Amino acid sequence: MAIGSVTSVGLVGLKAFTITMQAYVSPGLPYFSIIGLPDTSLSEARERVRSACSSTGFAWPQTRVTVNLSPASLPKSGASHDLAIAASVLCAGGAIPHDVLEHTLVMGELRLDGCVLPINGLLPILLHARACGIRRAFIPQGNLDEARLVTDITLVPVRHVGELMEHLGGRAKYRIPDDAGAFSPPTSIEDGLREREVPDMRQVIGQDHIKWALEVAAAGGHHMIMVGPPGAGKTMLASRLPGIMPPLNERQQLEVASIRSICGTLPSYGICDVPPYEAPHHTASVASLVGGGAGIASPGAISRAHDGVLFMDEAPEFQPRVLQTIREPLETGFVSISRAKGTAHYPARFQLVMAANPCPCGFGWGNGERCVCSVKERTRYWNRLSGPILDRIDIQVTVPPISDLTSERNRPSESSHDIRLRVIAARQAAAERYRMHGWPCNAKASGEWLRANTSRKAMAPVAAAVEDQRLSLRGADRALRLAWTLADVSGRTSPGPEDVACGISMRTRLQ
Repeated sequence: MAIGSVTSVGLVGLKAFTITMQAYVSPGLPYFSIIGLPDTSLSEARERVRSACSSTGFAWPQTRVTVNLSPASLPKSGASHDLAIAASVLCAGGAIPHDVLEHTLVMGELRLDGCVLPINGLLPILLHARACGIRRAFIPQGNLDEARLVTDITLVPVRHVGELMEHLGGRAKYRIPDDAGAFSPPTSIEDGLREREVPDMRQVIGQDHIKWALEVAAAGGHHMIMVGPPGAGKTMLASRLPGIMPPLNERQQLEVASIRSICGTLPSYGICDVPPYEAPHHTASVASLVGGGAGIASPGAISRAHDGVLFMDEAPEFQPRVLQTIREPLETGFVSISRAKGTAHYPARFQLVMAANPCPCGFGWGNGERCVCSVKERTRYWNRLSGPILDRIDIQVTVPPISDLTSERNRPSESSHDIRLRVIAARQAAAERYRMHGWPCNAKASGEWLRANTSRKAMAPVAAAVEDQRLSLRGADRALRLAWTLADVSGRTSPGPEDVACGISMRTRLQ
């Protein structure tokens, strides 16, 4: 009995699972079948693998060839298993020894001429393989920069099936085409890191109180909405929030890089400690924001913004159904997308920043003499931001237009680096306070703990606001979280009544 066995790894969302490829060459009429719940793209590997193996001089068996994907109960998808299927067939056909692929991972997509194409999602695949004790991996040459992010595993990059055969002790006759490098990523991981620039807060003229609100948001991990006329600088300010946020730690960097690897955008960004920034257009659909697509759902904007910022410009212009879908991820920090072929789980711990005009035309500011919107149009415009959405946004600020450009330009402005140092200090104070609970910032702290550790005098403004129905119970906890952040930014160990009153004021300016 000729059976060749190779290890591969599949992905359902960010969750990886080990796949054992077993090829069996048996007597019978010539036929090549792949079993074990493959999707359409994986079933089509039959023609790619047959042609690629033949390009090495391997005599394809003129009998029945069966490849089983185990475990058979889990759906498998994508062309990233082509190289593993080819290796199992070559092993079963005697082209390579049977014992050389133990504790070895094989991943890669194949062209008909045998060239190995780079794949998406290799980083989470290698992290899973390392955790399972695999110490060697055959990967596409085009994924080498990404694969080097994972240590303690021997990487063997290959450009052609023939190279795989030679590495494993077989013989092959092949020629790598001149266009074999055409499918490689245009930039390396390091190039993407060097070319990425983070905008500096110093470039923003004026708006000191909005910069301070952004500093508070970054220090406590709070969601925020800015309302102001067109051209006041809302988008410019929001794009600079990642530059003042604390740097990502190693675990967060790998999580962000894994999501980008699945999306195929990791070479453009690289791996760095700057939080991600996503700004979907207001015409975005539910699938593009939350995640979706055929087969297993791919990450949406909220997952690509994991551990970073999701900026929704012109927030009232988003469809109400789209806005409602982010309510649950705001609370849970992850999103589960179920399809017929499986359920994909993606992390979605993002910091939401919204921007809106005061009215549809944008000129309902000050005396509003330039505004042409009716009361009905304004009401319809703001009703898209429902009460439950606004109740989850801790900081609500108005952004006025700059009236005196000359004087504002001459005023000194702080850089993002200076603000970031204060934010890091505030985060460290919160992390030390919540050391026994594991909460990274005030926005994640338990309301029960906050109420128990806030003085009775400081709790008085919150109790009065709840009694007057200016705050819901959720809003009361969020106001306390904001008050503790204000205390951290000011260098105090606990909030006083003025911090709590300021926190309530920052939450209820638009309500």
